Amino acid sequence: MASSPTTSETPALDKPVPKASGSRTRKAVLGLGIALVALGLGLGLGLGLGLKDRHSSSQDIITSSNSTSTLVPSPQTNFVLNGLQGQPPQTRTFFFTVSEALGAPDGVLKRMIVVNGMFPGPTIEANQGDRIVVNVTNRLENATITIGQFTGMGCSKTKQISMMELPVSPNVVFHPTRPLCTISHWANFQGQLGGTSTQYTDGVTGALIVYPTDPAPKGFPTWDQELVVQVNDLYHTFSSELLAAYLSPNGIDGTPGDEPVPDSGTLNGLGQWNNGGNHFEFDVDSNKTYRLRIINTGSFASIRFSIDNHPLTVIEADGTLIQPVNVTSLTIAVAQRYSVLIHTNGTQKDGTYWIRSQIQTDMFTYDVPGQNTDIRGVLRYSNAQNPPLLPTAMADPGSGKKLPNLNDTLLVPAVVDTPPNNTRRYPVTVTLENTNDGRFLAFMNGTSWEPLVGTSTLLAVQHAKGAAFAPNGGSLQDSSQFLITENSIQTVDLLVNNLDDGDHPFHLHGHRPWVMGSGPGRYRNQTLNTKNPLRRDTVIIPAFSWTILRFITDNPGVWAFHCHIAWHMAAGLLMQINSLPSVAANLTIPQMIIDQCGV
Repeated sequence: MASSPTTSETPALDKPVPKASGSRTRKAVLGLGIALVALGLGLGLGLGLGLKDRHSSSQDIITSSNSTSTLVPSPQTNFVLNGLQGQPPQTRTFFFTVSEALGAPDGVLKRMIVVNGMFPGPTIEANQGDRIVVNVTNRLENATITIGQFTGMGCSKTKQISMMELPVSPNVVFHPTRPLCTISHWANFQGQLGGTSTQYTDGVTGALIVYPTDPAPKGFPTWDQELVVQVNDLYHTFSSELLAAYLSPNGIDGTPGDEPVPDSGTLNGLGQWNNGGNHFEFDVDSNKTYRLRIINTGSFASIRFSIDNHPLTVIEADGTLIQPVNVTSLTIAVAQRYSVLIHTNGTQKDGTYWIRSQIQTDMFTYDVPGQNTDIRGVLRYSNAQNPPLLPTAMADPGSGKKLPNLNDTLLVPAVVDTPPNNTRRYPVTVTLENTNDGRFLAFMNGTSWEPLVGTSTLLAVQHAKGAAFAPNGGSLQDSSQFLITENSIQTVDLLVNNLDDGDHPFHLHGHRPWVMGSGPGRYRNQTLNTKNPLRRDTVIIPAFSWTILRFITDNPGVWAFHCHIAWHMAAGLLMQINSLPSVAANLTIPQMIIDQCGV
């Protein structure tokens, strides 16, 4: 592991510089002036946490019950997996303390919210069928957190409330549990931080690896060791200030709807900015095969990943094993996860290679002074002869002549999983618009989501005795809760029409949908892929395009479907799937959760 990073004080938040011509420009459209009051958790679905206005002041301050600590970079061992396959089902217990810290992941000192004083937080490993107990102590005096958006977790016939819906009030110790039933790859915490729902932007993330019980298909590639690679964009300014500016009438750069642009990024918690920072290093042995579990835990930007002189064999996307594809690089959207194999048969005598995490700038609308989008780590062979401190190659070798970049629309599952015919189809339209009162918000079917106050959607379903809460089909509850309700097991097609000029990584909780098809413009009854489509829970829906996602409503509960760009979700780009409410009404919700909601 590299030594402690060089640090500098956080620079003043300069006025953004207009982007050079030819970049994306957000199109502001007047209309849909729905009065929205509260801004709450990004993923907790409104668990009664004393919510503030969406246009609250950026001067909100978060304080800790203890003095602010200094960030400790995650050790290299946090990203080297132990492998638990073959162990009997058991309870695995973890202790998390969420607190504020001063850290300099890329060399610039900044305020952060972290788990156990580290960034990224501890890695959780478990086997399918295990039970996880997470003991969480919230040391943030003025902020409520909601535990673990465990991206990728999806179970049918679940018997407990999802972990993503568990709030922890300030200075409270909490210990939720959940039986595991499928692969997952990362976890984050969402919270009420001075009116923001962007807590994981400030550092509260970590990897969650669940090893499946089902074996890989015959002939599937094998590997010697597994490593975790977490890549993300990074902001020097605390997210509550950025969010307040983004949601303000003038926007962060004078144009409503222009998202906050990151300053840099990190790879496993380390990055570089203005000659400061440091490089994360993996030490590997020659002539072995390593599985890299790559996770984009960022807030806004997609990231192109590559390793100099090492082709990548893609074998998994969001928990679905795929027919192996050889590429030189792959682009990962926010919240997506890929597994790739690398073979350590490099020929350089110094045995030192760049790991590249290139932040994609196509969604950026203004320039940030000093911005660094070329984030690097180091792959170092253990038998290298006179290895240099850092690799000598500087230029990105690009996609190469023989191997392409990954085209994720061509991925094919390694195990055939043919979806049933759909029994329902619901159109969903995505827009981001100016409202009549001067704000810029996000809408799904004309509704901009905000959390319920003093309760949650699931508790409201229970209080209404299940089916009485909302009728079957699409409905609008409390002017801000757009739900699709199915009180029987149905195969649902979500037809998502993105009318925005930006791409959106949409994520569905509680299910792993089939990606049936996509294309430019509106859907006009184009042929869908019904034979063996990819199943994944986070799907990029490009600008001005359509996508059809198919899933089965066999998992009781109220499940979020939302854009995983933190700023869009905070602006209301979220709806909910209300599956089997009559069954959900009988779920046992621990009293501690109800108490946290203030009900």
